[in-house]
Amino acid sequence: MQTHIVPVGFDYDRLIAPLVRDQLDVDRVVLLEGAVGSEANVEYSRNLAGKLEQDFQNLLGASTERFVVDDVYDYDTAFETAYALIESELDRGDAEVWVNVSSMPRTVSFAFATAAHSIMVEREGDRNRIHTYYTVPEKYLETELAEELRTQADLLEDLLDDGTADNERMRERLESARDLLGEFDERGTTIGAKRIGDGHIVELPVASFSNVKPFEKLILFTLGEHGEFESVSELAQTLARELGEEYTDAFRSKVIYNVDRLGPGGKGYVEQESHGKSYRTRLSRIGELWVRSHADDSERFDW
Repeated sequence: MQTHIVPVGFDYDRLIAPLVRDQLDVDRVVLLEGAVGSEANVEYSRNLAGKLEQDFQNLLGASTERFVVDDVYDYDTAFETAYALIESELDRGDAEVWVNVSSMPRTVSFAFATAAHSIMVEREGDRNRIHTYYTVPEKYLETELAEELRTQADLLEDLLDDGTADNERMRERLESARDLLGEFDERGTTIGAKRIGDGHIVELPVASFSNVKPFEKLILFTLGEHGEFESVSELAQTLARELGEEYTDAFRSKVIYNVDRLGPGGKGYVEQESHGKSYRTRLSRIGELWVRSHADDSERFDW
């Protein structure tokens, strides 16, 4: 069974044309549409998702399901959504999961690509069942639209200059077109930098390249539950108490060893900050994402 997870932005061809042209088997499609942005953008994306839903069914015979991504700029939630979706599809049985990262804002594309990579690392036996792919467009329409608008503006200007037409509405349209073309020539296809949260950038954390061992999972879930610890010793004491074990030097050394493996020099799920003779210990950004995406595992974990 071939399942394709397809975030939908403002593209149509790149999301379905390669599958049709290469005659790939597509049994099931999960379409994600954004719900953030201008009303026109949201409506445009929704219409494209509807058209894709019909054409995936008509052209490829695939069953389809649509999901709404509430905030396409929320990387953490997109990662969590991607992780859950991919794992859910893998758990269906023998399904291969294909993740298309050609469309939607980069936050969603990178979140889905990173989530797919993370699952490949954690589920080694399913690695060959997960595929992330991108489609290169044959051409971009922005420059063609700009040139067509430029031609139409020139025509309007000629008509107004030679007296063939004299209409205030035409003059307004000409002025509007010239202003838009001026912005396009100066800035390209986008304008400004939108504020997201406390700043204007969204950090894209990198997934680990190795699996998480059972005791390492305990440490991550404990950090996720309690937050920052003033020292590794404090973390070790908490773990010993919750496990019902005696807090000994050997147990503390075991915790230190595993925290080091999870730290910046290892898997990158934990970060530490020097604090006197101790190290404040907390989850890194990718560590927080790991805990969020494994919340159900934490509830089933045998402490």
